[in-house]
Amino acid sequence: MYEDKTLVCKECGAEFVFTAGEQEFYASKGFVNEPQRCKACRDARKNGAKQTREMYTTVCAACGKEARVPFQPREDRPVYCSECFAKMKEEQ
Repeated sequence: MYEDKTLVCKECGAEFVFTAGEQEFYASKGFVNEPQRCKACRDARKNGAKQTREMYTTVCAACGKEARVPFQPREDRPVYCSECFAKMKEEQ
């Protein structure tokens, strides 16, 4: 029913194949438009939208090991490494 189509990426101008399987998948999801970007450009676009988190280094309040956390630690609250945090959650 579906046949492979060769499309041109609107981002980089490279040709890419829109396979019969992909067309069937698009149809099953109700998508009516063909993809406009090749896989590499789609992936680059997806990854470009993600913001990298700033990580902070601190000392675990339970074991004393170094811990990296995605928030600014405060002096009035304990911070735990991932192992100690997981142990605490299991105990609850």
